[in-house]
Amino acid sequence: MSLNIIDLIKGQLGPALVSQAASQYGESESNISKAISGLLPAVVGGFANNSDNPAVLDAITGPSSHGLLSNLVGGTTHNSLINNVLNSVFGDKVGGLVNSISSFSGVNNSSANSLLSLVTGATLGSVGKYANDNNLDRSGISKLLSDQKGIVSSLLPAGLSLASLGFGKWFGDHSATTTTATTPVTPTEKVKVTNYDEPKKVDVHRAGNTHVEADRKEGGSIWKWLLPLLLLLLAGYFLWKQCEKKDVDPVTTSTDTINTAPVVADSANTAVTTDKVEKDIDLNGITLKGYENGMEERMITFLKSDGYKNAANDDALKSDWYDFDRVNFEMASATELLPGSEVQLDNLVAILKAYPDAKIKVGGYTDKVGNEANNKKLSKERADYIKKWLADKGVGSQVTETEGYGSEQAEVAADASDAARASDRRMAIRFTK
Repeated sequence: MSLNIIDLIKGQLGPALVSQAASQYGESESNISKAISGLLPAVVGGFANNSDNPAVLDAITGPSSHGLLSNLVGGTTHNSLINNVLNSVFGDKVGGLVNSISSFSGVNNSSANSLLSLVTGATLGSVGKYANDNNLDRSGISKLLSDQKGIVSSLLPAGLSLASLGFGKWFGDHSATTTTATTPVTPTEKVKVTNYDEPKKVDVHRAGNTHVEADRKEGGSIWKWLLPLLLLLLAGYFLWKQCEKKDVDPVTTSTDTINTAPVVADSANTAVTTDKVEKDIDLNGITLKGYENGMEERMITFLKSDGYKNAANDDALKSDWYDFDRVNFEMASATELLPGSEVQLDNLVAILKAYPDAKIKVGGYTDKVGNEANNKKLSKERADYIKKWLADKGVGSQVTETEGYGSEQAEVAADASDAARASDRRMAIRFTK
């Protein structure tokens, strides 16, 4: 199976970036997330449709793309490299794409335009980094992009289609190669052109003896564009209903049971966002920025209740884990935090300094995709990195243990959707004695 580069790019678009973009553009986080969910497959589709475009390949392999990932929110708007790529890929369709995403997500046109540049920058940077790390030449990059054509349509969120974005003819267009325009057909259909010399009719014989006639001068009937749109809408509805049926239960283990709020942190390679409300959290007179019912608020509430002080032993604390909401690592890295992760780690430092008797354990988790030995190794290294980060801030003595669980506590199947598997990927902490 070829690499799904949308999963690759999502690692750059985590909750911290969504929060930063929402603050800078004056939009809600949920609307920003919705806009990105529509823009990402659209941009990847544009790159796939231009897989052999020299301008796209030059932008990916050029040195200018290397720094894009370090400042996606502030460094991609009005960036000449990104603007040139957008013009080359989308041409006069940029305005229509921005308008469609604005209407779909609820963000204003200016924000949608900035997010288009942001997602394009993330795509250029991510594909460029992957190509560099895996020694891909221009031919390899072109093949990687071209391989995305078969999956782009299925990744669009419910309510969007390639046709609604103005790109309905990019993939799977079954127009005749002659000057005659024919009606798109299903695999059970047989196409018969009655007379190439007579510019009148094309008979399309479908299963069930239904006949559709299209005047060649008019380029086919209304079904030429309506049938693909209906098929896309039906496919989108089917995928939506399938996703609705997936119920991811809280993750449990025989020794350490996870019992937390909805997960938004993604410690593997995918951006996961939910509608969370930011709030000021009081830490003994110090104000921390966090989410309502997020990690910080739950920890402080527990500590203030004397729950930690009154816990008889470590066994009494094993059932309560606290997932990080915003701590995310670069894909496949155990030493590179995504921008914004330090904010929550600083909050954790403040909590530990306010309660110097409290001790914690750090755990790392992955989903079921990939080699289990590698998953355990990576999750342990990430837990160790967080311990070192806390030690550098002066609270390392309060971290008693780190452990990498890999996918041993994962409950979602490896072939499930990326969104469903996200609950199995996280970094978390619990109190210890």
